[in-house]
Amino acid sequence: MTDTKNIEWYKSNFELFEKGLNGESKSDLHSTRKAAIGKFVELGFPTTHNEEWKFTNVAPIAKTQFTPALSYSSEGVTKKDIEKFTFGDLEGTRLVFINGHFSNELSIVHAQEGVSVGSLKASTKSEIVTRHLAKYVKMDENAFTALSTAFIQDGAFIHVGENVEVPAPVHLIFISAGVKQFISSPRNLIVAEKHSKISIVESYVSLASGVYLTNAVTEFVVGENAAVEHDKLQDESVAGYHVGTIHFQQSANSNVVSNSVNLGAAIARNNISAILDGEGIESTLNGLSLTTGTQHVDNHTTIDHAKPHCASHELYKSILDGKSKGVFNGKIFVRKDAQKTDAKQTNKTLLLSDEATIDTKPQLEIFADDVKCTHGATVGHLDEEQKFYLRSRGIGEEEANDLLTFAFASDVISRI
Repeated sequence: MTDTKNIEWYKSNFELFEKGLNGESKSDLHSTRKAAIGKFVELGFPTTHNEEWKFTNVAPIAKTQFTPALSYSSEGVTKKDIEKFTFGDLEGTRLVFINGHFSNELSIVHAQEGVSVGSLKASTKSEIVTRHLAKYVKMDENAFTALSTAFIQDGAFIHVGENVEVPAPVHLIFISAGVKQFISSPRNLIVAEKHSKISIVESYVSLASGVYLTNAVTEFVVGENAAVEHDKLQDESVAGYHVGTIHFQQSANSNVVSNSVNLGAAIARNNISAILDGEGIESTLNGLSLTTGTQHVDNHTTIDHAKPHCASHELYKSILDGKSKGVFNGKIFVRKDAQKTDAKQTNKTLLLSDEATIDTKPQLEIFADDVKCTHGATVGHLDEEQKFYLRSRGIGEEEANDLLTFAFASDVISRI
């Protein structure tokens, strides 16, 4: 099956989807969907000839005909099934989604004045959703984002009003389940107004027994002086594929901390971007990937310093075993008027086998002259002298390896 035929496959599925929308087909949201499917057909799936995908071959995804998950089905998932995906000490709201669709019976929502938390599908007529949804993530440069936008239906919608602090983290759990060869397209919109504060935990996990694709997009709109912490855990089935796009649109004096942990999926691609569109902004991106076997994980990050007097900090680490492969491509843009920028980017990789590989490409593009910017990358194996030190004190070889590996990862984990 050729790539072109599979492009037609998604186009025909979109047409079937459109026929079932009735009156909604005339909405502004559906106009966005139609523009997105047109852009997807134009772009096609990326190949390794595309610079942004040079080290990530998505041919296994492109050649597979995934059926869009267009309606809710519990797929037999119970509250007991999701216990292993929850964190026992989190007492806040929990939103559960099955193949991208909200599950009311599995979710727990704690009402709070000034906060709206729930299903995007139930909120599409909200003025806030209309104003912000699909306004920040660029679909004209990424076929996966365009495909996700074409099939926007459900996901999480969170709105935090001005001067409101949400005391406990909101946990979003996206479960892939069933035996079908499906694609889910969860779309999340989080809007934090001026002087607000919220923490989001976003988990992507699996009960599926076959091949599937999660193609998720999350947009954050962070108002002036707002603070957002975002922790993403990707632990999909190693038979599945995960493409995730996260975007932070930051206003003056806002603070964002984003922590991304990748454990699962046969191929995982993470596109994380932040636009610092105001003075006094701080943005922190941390990431940790652990892979084995033939897994492939690709982290692409972009921090755009559009205004002066802003700071960004980025630390991405990978621990690769077996024949697994990692990719890191980090870009920091400093615009012409973004004077007094302070930006630091670091990528470190630990290779646990001789067959594991990493392609790392930290980048700086600076158009201002009064800045402080650094970037660097290191790749290596476990330190033999450190191993000898531990062994000389009666610690076994396997335990010594585990201790050193944990120490390598701990400074990212401790930030969550």
